[in-house]
Amino acid sequence: MDISHIEHLGIAVKSIDAQLPYYEKVLGLKCYNVEVVADQKVKTAFFKVGQTKIELLEPVGEDSTIAKFIEKKGEGIHHIAFAVPSVQAALDEAEAKGVQLIDKAPRNGAEGLHIAFLHPKSTGSVLTELCMEGEK
Repeated sequence: MDISHIEHLGIAVKSIDAQLPYYEKVLGLKCYNVEVVADQKVKTAFFKVGQTKIELLEPVGEDSTIAKFIEKKGEGIHHIAFAVPSVQAALDEAEAKGVQLIDKAPRNGAEGLHIAFLHPKSTGSVLTELCMEGEK
């Protein structure tokens, strides 16, 4: 798999507004983008740390996967996202190597990225996201 860098770390939170003071006033980071990804029932907030981003994930609705994650495991690191040149090629390669996929094809994510997830049952219990800019 051709991974260029860690694109972002996703952190599940109950409230972005409640967490902003820590990231901005304590860590000195600047939130540069907040958006709702309606089909994923999540509100996101992004911070840059060098080339890597931190993505806060707030559930929008009780049936959100983030709400279920927080209910089960509490707030904290939800996933790691790797940048790849082709999400579909990376999915095909992972599946050929026996990795269980959550997504069989790329879908739209926050910040206009094309994304797909690998199942934590196949990745050492770490939810892994593959993402890329541009065409699927």
